[in-house]
Amino acid sequence: MRLVRVLVVDDSVTIRAMMRQVLESDSEIRIAGMAGSADEAERLLDETLVDVITLDVEMPGRSGLDYLQDLRRRRSTPVIMLSSYTARGEELRAQALLLGAAGCFNKANAVRDKDRLLKLVKDAAHRESRLDRDDVAAVAAVVAARAAE
Repeated sequence: MRLVRVLVVDDSVTIRAMMRQVLESDSEIRIAGMAGSADEAERLLDETLVDVITLDVEMPGRSGLDYLQDLRRRRSTPVIMLSSYTARGEELRAQALLLGAAGCFNKANAVRDKDRLLKLVKDAAHRESRLDRDDVAAVAAVVAARAAE
């Protein structure tokens, strides 16, 4: 089986190091690059083959959601949003999914729930991501709220 190449995009050096440790604990995953901003990620994407991007929501300059929207217009690489703001039930999670994120994961749980994170990354790389019932309900609620505006 081919290795899953991941680009980690997060402004925190500590989070990038943690993500490297968690992701590379799986023999099927390799870090293709680490970026501290959307601009740095763009440079890496222009020169590096990547199967999945993990993307922080809150970053200086361009937010993760803005960058996600831009990525979806130009690239087909699956994106997993990583943030404490993407916990179940958070509206931001539904917005990220509506913008085309392959999945969302609360990065505060990356070590404790690493098996779920690793599965999410590999599923995204193989285009096997599925929304669970809670995500479908959250997305439907956001769509309904927007329609009512």
